[in-house]
Amino acid sequence: MDYRLYCMTLRMNIDCNGCYHKIRRALLQMQELESHLIDRKHGRVSVCGAFIPQDVAIKIRKRTNRRVEILEVREAAPPPPPPAAGGGGDGGAGHMA
Repeated sequence: MDYRLYCMTLRMNIDCNGCYHKIRRALLQMQELESHLIDRKHGRVSVCGAFIPQDVAIKIRKRTNRRVEILEVREAAPPPPPPAAGGGGDGGAGHMA
């Protein structure tokens, strides 16, 4: 399956500390997630990583037994390639002898 880097925002009902910890434990157990952010005040959960968005939402729903609503799915930009090794990159132009 083709996994791409995504950042996804979910809406969940986070009523109490128990709910928060249940969601947090479920997120920490998921190997495909690189990072997560739980916003208790607004009831939002943001996750980033290489995954299929619908599959992650279903897993969270099953593990927490809570309704999950996908608000936004963004494809994350891949990291920039490292600079090429060697030389200054300008080919010696502007060098005075």
